[in-house]
Parts: sequence; structure tokens; C-alpha cells
Amino acid sequence: MTAKLIDGVAIGKQLREEIKQGVSKLNASGCKPGLAVILVGENPASQTYVKNKEKSSVEVGMKSELIKLPATVTETELLAYVDKLNKDESIHGILVQLPLPKHINEDLVIQAIDPNKDVDGFHPQSVGKMMIGQQTFLPCTPHGIMEMLQRTGVEISGKHAVIIGRSNIVGKPMGQLLLQKDATVTYCHSRTKDLVSFTKQADILIVAIGRAKFVTAEHIKEGAVVIDVGMNRDENGKLCGDVDFDEAKEIASAITPVPGGVGPMTITMLLKNTLQSAQIAKAEGKC
Repeated sequence: MTAKLIDGVAIGKQLREEIKQGVSKLNASGCKPGLAVILVGENPASQTYVKNKEKSSVEVGMKSELIKLPATVTETELLAYVDKLNKDESIHGILVQLPLPKHINEDLVIQAIDPNKDVDGFHPQSVGKMMIGQQTFLPCTPHGIMEMLQRTGVEISGKHAVIIGRSNIVGKPMGQLLLQKDATVTYCHSRTKDLVSFTKQADILIVAIGRAKFVTAEHIKEGAVVIDVGMNRDENGKLCGDVDFDEAKEIASAITPVPGGVGPMTITMLLKNTLQSAQIAKAEGKC
């Protein structure tokens, strides 16, 4: 058995077409969704991410604003930029690209973003609402994974989902979203003893630890759905995930590749959240 490929590029393209139609409808009514990104410093990975976000925003017809600040910017100055964007009615989504320089408190910056414009879904208010199942902006990567599972017909209700990783950005929210769809959820992490005994029970295995090809055939239950969130370089410098794809695809029933799996969905969900924010603003007469 060779696993079915869960194609994030194709699903993302389909979803972006739907977003584009939503943006077009809003534009026609005189409300142009706007996404602002603040980039601090010269981190090459961050610059690439931001460039892709900017390009994707323009492709679906959104206003895109990029604020580039030097790594020496003070926390007070950065917070002033956030405050200005909070008050700008032409901006519906604010994203501060992480990581930030060490002299800036990331939590403070995230909390300064207006929750109504928190399209990353990182604000404590957004996280709290997600936890109790209220309408809010969901973190983009877990949100994208849920879209992938649902659009490929993966049954979630009653299934055992095992998540390796407990970050605030992927692991923790991922478990909550699966729980809301009636999965039984187990979290595993670096202190988990006998990891294989847990992962072998997984109907849905989600791996987000940042260790190249860490998950191998021995971790995977026959017929499981494997979602690989990792983005690493192997010994040859080639992009790879946290899962040994060649081994896993012979055991899993469905699997995401790296690249071309979860990655394209993250930016797509950022656009979806920004559209949602603009739609809410329009309904409230603020756009």
C-alpha cells in the first residue's frame, strides 16, 4: 500500500480561489481587505515568509502593507507602529513576523494587537475563545491542517489523534481543534517516555517538532493519516519534514509531503482570516 498524497498546493489553490471571490465581492462594495505585516530585522527566513505573504495578498486582491524596521528598533517604537495600525480602518489584519530581536518582549507585542485584527490567532483573547469553541481567528497552521483533513474526507470524529509537539503556534491549538471535532487527543513531547507506544495508536498522527525525519515506520500504525508540519534540511541540504516520507508512505493511508503539504496552507489561512476580519468590519459599518 502506498499512501494517498494530501496535496496542500492543490487544496490551497482551491481555497484561495474562494477567498479571491470573497475579496472581489467586498471590493465591489467599496471595502478592500487590508493586511499589514511588520518585519523587524534581516532574518532571511522571515524575509522569505513576508515576501510570500505580500505576494499572496496581492494575488487575491487585498491591500498589502509592509513595514520594515531595523533590528535596533525599540520596543516602545514597535508598539507605536502596532497602535497606529490598530487605529487604521483600511487595515483588517495585523501580523508581526516572529521571531523578534531579544530586547523586545514578544508576548507584549502580540497582546498589543487589536484582537479584532489578530489574523495570526496568537492573542490571548483569540486563544481563549478558541479553547471554548467561540468564533475567533484560528492559528493559521492548525487551521490549515483542519481544512486539509476535511477537504480530503478524513474522518475525525471518534478517531485517536496523536500530536508530537506542544508549541503555542501548532501543537497546543491543533489538539483543541481536533477535540472540537470529537477526536480523542493525546499530546506527546520531548519528555514523553516510550513515544512509539503512543504514536502506534494514532489514527491521525501530527508531527511538529523540527527534527528532520524523526518519525519513521516504527512510529506509525498501519493505515494512519500522517500530517508532517516540519520544515528541515536533510544531510544533503534537501528540504524534508519531521517524518521519513519514504518509509511512512508505505504504511500510512494518507500523508502530506514536504514541501507542498502543510506549508502552502498556512499563508492561505492567513488570507482567509483577513477576509473574515474585513467582512466583520463591513457588517459593523467600519469598512
